[in-house]
Amino acid sequence: MPSRARMAGTERPAARDHETMDHPLRSLIEERLREAEEAGAFENLPGAGKPLPDLREAPDPLMAHLTADGPVKFPVTVLREGIEASKRRLATLTDEEARKSEMKNLADLQMRLAMELESLVRYG
Repeated sequence: MPSRARMAGTERPAARDHETMDHPLRSLIEERLREAEEAGAFENLPGAGKPLPDLREAPDPLMAHLTADGPVKFPVTVLREGIEASKRRLATLTDEEARKSEMKNLADLQMRLAMELESLVRYG
C-alpha cells in the first residue's frame, strides 16, 4: 500500500549518492579533460608516478596547506599559535602573579578562538 505522503504527492524523492549526481558542467569538464589528455598535457608532470603528499600528517591539514606558500595567516591560525605559546609560557612560570596574568591571557585567547570558530560555522 502506498504511503500517505506518496498518495498526497508530498513524498520526497530518495536522496541520490553524491557520486551519481550529475553536475551541470560535467560534460564540459569531461570534454576539457579529454582534450587536455589527447594534447599530452598530463605527460611528464613533476612528481608523476609518486604518491601525493599526505596532508593529514599536519595538525590542521587545511590550514597547513593554505598557509604553506605565503606569509598570510588566518585569524584562527594566529589564535591557535598564540594559545600554544601561552601554554608554553605558563609551564615555565613560577611566580603566582605572572601565572595569573598568563592564565588570563590564555583564557582570552581561547575565548577569541571559540568566537572565531563560531563565526566561521555561522557565516562561513
